[in-house]
Amino acid sequence: MLVPRIVSMLAVSAGLLAAAPASAQFFMKPANLAGGRVTGAEPGMTGPALPGATGEELRAALVWNLRAALNVAALQCQFEPTLLTLGNYNAVLDDHEAELRESYATLEKYFIRTNKTKKLGQTELDKFGTRVYSGFSTVSGQLSFCQTAAAIGHDAVFARRGTFGDLAHDRMRELRASLASWGEQFRRTINYQGLTYAMPPFGNDKCWRKNSYQVKKCGALHVAAR
Repeated sequence: MLVPRIVSMLAVSAGLLAAAPASAQFFMKPANLAGGRVTGAEPGMTGPALPGATGEELRAALVWNLRAALNVAALQCQFEPTLLTLGNYNAVLDDHEAELRESYATLEKYFIRTNKTKKLGQTELDKFGTRVYSGFSTVSGQLSFCQTAAAIGHDAVFARRGTFGDLAHDRMRELRASLASWGEQFRRTINYQGLTYAMPPFGNDKCWRKNSYQVKKCGALHVAAR
């Protein structure tokens, strides 16, 4: 888990940092991942591509992707209870139940339409759902994904019924970007007694073993005289 790494390193460096603006749970200044609105036709935005899909079908796919992402967050982000990912996800299911149901029906019609038989269409729909869920793997960016999904889930709770799809259009690019490994943006280095220390790559699991940085795998951290 990445949290102990960050806590231990920040405990050492806390007295060295200037006052910083308040932020969310993991970073003093998280990466700005905001992106433009998507249609769903952009590569990777709906997970698996949907050839020949209409605008309505693409919207339904974005809705289902956002639902899946919030579901994954509800399961994988409970190590930080203040994110409220589980409670907000359950609230989303209740508040936006009608839109979620309609989106699933639209997707079902798409896969039946684009396959030879209804049975084959249902099989392909099941495969689509599995791939969507697996696409929100948080191996590389658990902290940034949990933080981003929590923010979007919070907004979804307060979104008017019938506008969950608008949220999916507006925030899917940001959500996809959060799956990459991101670190602290406020201080990339620490200055102490005339030396500059690079911050460790907290988000790269290959560089850590039992929360200890592995020099052999990721190289020594850069230290330079000021």
